[in-house]
Amino acid sequence: AAAVSAQPAGPRAGGAAVPAEPVVVELFTAQGCAGCPEANARLEALAEEPGVIALTYAVDYWDYLGWPDTFARPEFAERQRKYVRPLRQRAVATPQVVIDGRRTAPVTAPDALQAAVHEEAARRVFPPEIEFRESGDRVGVGSGRAPTGGAEVVAVIYKPGPQTVEIGAGDNRGRSVRHVNVVRAVRVLGDWRGRPALYRLPAGLAEDEAVAVLVQARADRRILNAAVRAPG
Repeated sequence: AAAVSAQPAGPRAGGAAVPAEPVVVELFTAQGCAGCPEANARLEALAEEPGVIALTYAVDYWDYLGWPDTFARPEFAERQRKYVRPLRQRAVATPQVVIDGRRTAPVTAPDALQAAVHEEAARRVFPPEIEFRESGDRVGVGSGRAPTGGAEVVAVIYKPGPQTVEIGAGDNRGRSVRHVNVVRAVRVLGDWRGRPALYRLPAGLAEDEAVAVLVQARADRRILNAAVRAPG
């Protein structure tokens, strides 16, 4: 299946137009974090919005409370740590939402979160185009202005849709915690230096897995553009 970066034009909540390039909303969450289920619900609502790529990364640093997160991997917490300096934070925390790699927004304030997504949708100008090849094993990134420090092309493999986990220990013991678009792996496909390039996608994807390809600055971590190839 082939796909391109642009999403179909149409209305967005509040009457705003759907952006030509999607906005990437990354949630760092944990099944053992008492405040995270609410954040998960906020992300699930955003995931239904046209023009948004919503991704859930489960982190493992809450496991000490007695519940090993069933979706967590150390590399997801490491991805979150890479945002600390560019976003001028002191340390990582959960739940945390990062929008287009540029900013955070309070997950407990839905209006502020929605406003931040709309602002990021209007920000980008002439990003590099992304197109999946019909062969299904490669993705092309077009030309554009490379950021200072260069950029990398990242494949985020995830399972679309909701998943529910029954929590047996820790702060959320006895609760059913729901997640959406849970990330299973992150792979760096290569560097992007402003010229058109072709990258090989990770092999062996499961039939229920989608892949989001992000062109992301190495230094300040802003996401220049993104596109999704659906399962199958």
